[in-house]
Amino acid sequence: MRVEVLYVADCPSYPLAVAMLAEILAEEGIAPEIRQVLVGDEEMARELAFRGSPTIRIEGVDVACDTAEAPAFAVCCRLYHDSPQLGVPPAEIVRRAVRAACREGTEP
Repeated sequence: MRVEVLYVADCPSYPLAVAMLAEILAEEGIAPEIRQVLVGDEEMARELAFRGSPTIRIEGVDVACDTAEAPAFAVCCRLYHDSPQLGVPPAEIVRRAVRAACREGTEP
């Protein structure tokens, strides 16, 4: 399973997101490497379709991406309005994405 956390330098929510993700992966009994990607400029943000820091991706899919959301790629912080911690995606969204990736990976 490919797991990534994309972030910008000095993002106060980035360490919290990595810790939450690691905890969820451990609870689900899987131990993939968490690839941590520092997004350093606007060009890189566009290339990675980066919506702000932190962004968690499972198998290349942003766990909290609203498809109705207009693409706004930028080197900035990201807020998750439906989360108790505004700067970290809700744990249940991350857990669902991890479980979905596990199911897809076991199908023929």
